[in-house]
Amino acid sequence: MIICSCQRISDHDIHSAIDWMRKSDPATIITPGKIYHALGKKPDCGRCMHLFVATMRESANLEVPAILRGLKPRHREKDKAHEGRHQGHRVSQQGS
Repeated sequence: MIICSCQRISDHDIHSAIDWMRKSDPATIITPGKIYHALGKKPDCGRCMHLFVATMRESANLEVPAILRGLKPRHREKDKAHEGRHQGHRVSQQGS
C-alpha cells in the first residue's frame, strides 16, 4: 500500500527501513525523519504523516530499546505548582 504518494513510499518500504535500522543499530530510536533519510527521501506536504506513523507502529522492530526505557524523570506533585521551575527562578527572588 502506498503511504506517501508525494515520495512514493509504501508500507513495505517503511517496514524494510525499520528492520534495516534496527539490525544495524539495536539501540537506535527510530523516527519518521530517520526513515525518510534511510530511504533517501524528504517529507514533502506532510499529509501522510499520521498514516506514516501508524504504519511505523505496526512494526515489531519499532519498540524503544530496553536500555532507554524509563529514562524520563517522574514528576512529583509538588513540582507541578511551579511548572517545573525551581523556587527563586527570577532575579528579583534570588536574594543578593
